Amino acid sequence: MLNAYVTLVLLAAAGQGSYAVPPGSDWNCEDPTSQQEMNWCAAREYEAADQALNEQWSIVRAKMKARDASFEKYQPDGDGRPGHFESLLEAQRAWLTYRDAHCRVDGYSVRGGSLEPMLVAQCKTSLTKARTQELIELANSPD
Repeated sequence: MLNAYVTLVLLAAAGQGSYAVPPGSDWNCEDPTSQQEMNWCAAREYEAADQALNEQWSIVRAKMKARDASFEKYQPDGDGRPGHFESLLEAQRAWLTYRDAHCRVDGYSVRGGSLEPMLVAQCKTSLTKARTQELIELANSPD
């Protein structure tokens, strides 16, 4: 049977899982005392950043689709180029690939060590927060 640490490592490496309930009854992120606890806290922070990104994605997706509809209204034949949403989706998919690969490499500085999941989660948190800000700016840009 996998212990809580191994489960956390696997979930953090896969970028999946919910970290709402701590594996240890005395775990907290105010003052983590073990590497396992720090890994769990970093995973929780990434999960929150990813949730904020997904919420912003819904907003910017709707904006880009509205821009496409407006463009099509005035130029029904289009101009032969991808639309706002199609371009946004392409960029987001490329960004996700970049984020995951970049953060995997970031974690490789301690490859296989107990610190690796925390470094990967912290990297993903940082890049995800930056991408969320980019999506906010895109959604707020003039039509």
